[in-house]
Amino acid sequence: MKAIVFDAFGGTEVLHEAEIDIPQPGPGQVRVRVRAVGVNPVDGKIRSGGMEAIFPTTLPAVPGGEIAGVVDAVGEGVEHLKVGDEVLGWSDTGSYAQYALASASVLAPKPAGLDWTHAAALPVATDGAERVLDLLGVTSGETLLIHGASGALGTIAVQLAVARGARVIGTAGPANQEYVTSLGATALVYGDNLVERVRAVAPEGVDAVFDAAGKGALEDSITLRGGTDRIVTTADFRAAELGIVFAEGPQRRSATRLAELARQAADGTLRTTISATFPLSEAAKAQQVSDAGHNRGKIVLAVD
Repeated sequence: MKAIVFDAFGGTEVLHEAEIDIPQPGPGQVRVRVRAVGVNPVDGKIRSGGMEAIFPTTLPAVPGGEIAGVVDAVGEGVEHLKVGDEVLGWSDTGSYAQYALASASVLAPKPAGLDWTHAAALPVATDGAERVLDLLGVTSGETLLIHGASGALGTIAVQLAVARGARVIGTAGPANQEYVTSLGATALVYGDNLVERVRAVAPEGVDAVFDAAGKGALEDSITLRGGTDRIVTTADFRAAELGIVFAEGPQRRSATRLAELARQAADGTLRTTISATFPLSEAAKAQQVSDAGHNRGKIVLAVD
């Protein structure tokens, strides 16, 4: 099968297309004929070697862990999935490939009204957003500041926080202000004088901060909170030195919750936005765009 592989850590130039063996599902697993793959910032960090302390990687490796596709083979002990089922979720093997293995327990059914591209945009972003919102303990009536509100993770986090009854202030680039507003947040441009500008729209203060951008906003967040309590980042590796929680814990990977959110995405209750779609053969270009940041929504690979 065709797959994208890297044999050494480095920039996107280490990614190349290769022919590798089609994997065989073990007990509790299914094989998925991949139709779309979510490209996440963590993919580039693993490729560069920057995540070795958290996610040790055996080389050569196939990047990615987020898939949408069709069940192609079923391993021993799997009873609730069958060949031909359309699913989305997380893969056990690298997902930048024509086929990937996945534990049946972390796959959700793809609703008929949800296309492959938007299905692939859901697993990582929904899981990560809900995990951080729970870490922060965001509840109805509170004010939450989200840095990187227009990205794939921020897009979902804004909506899920609003659904909890929170007021959301979202920072993003100038071109994404209307987009962030459309998600239900009060939009602000990131950068200079952020503390003063947040206080102008939220004079009562902010109750929690979710940094999904990693663009140096932690110091301002500490000032706004009057300390490091209830600030979580998923993107700024300076977190430990500043006394901030870095959300590096295990993903929940709830197929039940993913199925519910996929239904909401299919009926338009939960909005997913695709920043760009690339063919599998252009995975390096997709990661270049991802590494550069400032994307509105999700980058996806379409797999033939």
